[in-house]
Amino acid sequence: MAALCSTMGSARFLLAGIVLLAMAGCAGQGPGVSSPTAGLSCVDDSPDCVAKRQATLEHFKKDDQRAWIGQSATPEAYASGVRLFAYSQKKKQLSCDELKRGKIEADAAPRILQGASDKLSLNQISRGKMLAHEVSRELGREIKRRC
Repeated sequence: MAALCSTMGSARFLLAGIVLLAMAGCAGQGPGVSSPTAGLSCVDDSPDCVAKRQATLEHFKKDDQRAWIGQSATPEAYASGVRLFAYSQKKKQLSCDELKRGKIEADAAPRILQGASDKLSLNQISRGKMLAHEVSRELGREIKRRC
């Protein structure tokens, strides 16, 4: 039981670290941001990539139609964390159908990430998997609460 609590605590710590990294120094679109979805494919921790991910997350959060929910996602999109953070941050505004779609997506993300080991580093895959598991739990709790 202690190991499980330690693992859950580590996952939450990692999630908080990823959020802080994504937010650090990114008040707006940086010079390298070329499109509102450029952050989906940017997985390194360079300032340019961090700015792209932040801009994409803001774009998703402001999208009242939530068109991004119906779009297919690449392994890089899960490794970047943008889609998963968007689900997490918007969960209170999502419909039950959107929450269920998000949970399905978060549940599938670890398998998709694992299949991209030729494109992504082990660290990127591991961070993406941990985030996906945490978001899946959050969405599951929201589904139980409201749907």
